[in-house]
Amino acid sequence: MRFILLSSLCVLFSADLMAQQAVFRSQSANLNSFSSPSKNLLNNSNTKAFAPAQDTQTQVAKKRFAPKGVNIHLLPLFGEFDKTDSQKATDEEFLKVCDLNFKNRSEASEFFTARAWEYLSEGQKDTATYRFNLAYLLDDENAEAFWGLGVIAYQNEKYAQAIDLMKRGLEIDDDDNVTLIVDLSTVYIKCFTVDAEKDDLKKAFELLTKALIKQPESANALMQLSLAKLLNDEIDEAWERFHQGYELDPDNASVEILEGLLAKKEDPRGIFKKKN
Repeated sequence: MRFILLSSLCVLFSADLMAQQAVFRSQSANLNSFSSPSKNLLNNSNTKAFAPAQDTQTQVAKKRFAPKGVNIHLLPLFGEFDKTDSQKATDEEFLKVCDLNFKNRSEASEFFTARAWEYLSEGQKDTATYRFNLAYLLDDENAEAFWGLGVIAYQNEKYAQAIDLMKRGLEIDDDDNVTLIVDLSTVYIKCFTVDAEKDDLKKAFELLTKALIKQPESANALMQLSLAKLLNDEIDEAWERFHQGYELDPDNASVEILEGLLAKKEDPRGIFKKKN
């Protein structure tokens, strides 16, 4: 059994070591979707902001194992379940192999994070989740493991989970990762388009303001700020931020945001026109 396990781990290493594609980050995961909240939602005062669920009950020191048949490797952070003795033994074997192949576990964690981004860029979310989890197992202070799992949660439309994971990653990075800050703001913007809760948009503005203070020439932050302004009916300001972002990085300009702006008002600078 031990030989089979080690053989499987060697196959895992071989497959990842052979990966040759460049490492992608979450802005390659097409987070810039634009959609307006429905009128019904805008008029509904009972909508609630997307926020991680809070446990208001007293915690009991009791083991919480995954239900039978659930593959924890495909759940973010292994579902944060307690692990069985068998699962712990598998983890230990994996860590031993990593210790033999890398200078330290932090380096090994970075390796698996890089592979995970590649798999995610190819649309292989389950494989990416597994790799991000392995990165987390190796180093639970690897912010990119939380970040990547948050992106996957976003793509799976689990927005509260995405917010929770990205916020945890940002805490590890001491709120200093501008791209992650922008990605988290993007999730809040998406939540607003779903539930029309103003608090979500407010949080997005706060995050984007922080990002632009840290990095004034972040084209991605300016594009997302343009979208937030558009959704908040600040059309002139939205156009200004769009142009600023476009001038910095034309390739980063979102066609969907541009179409949303043109639907509201002609380009004040006369550069962009509606299609006939």
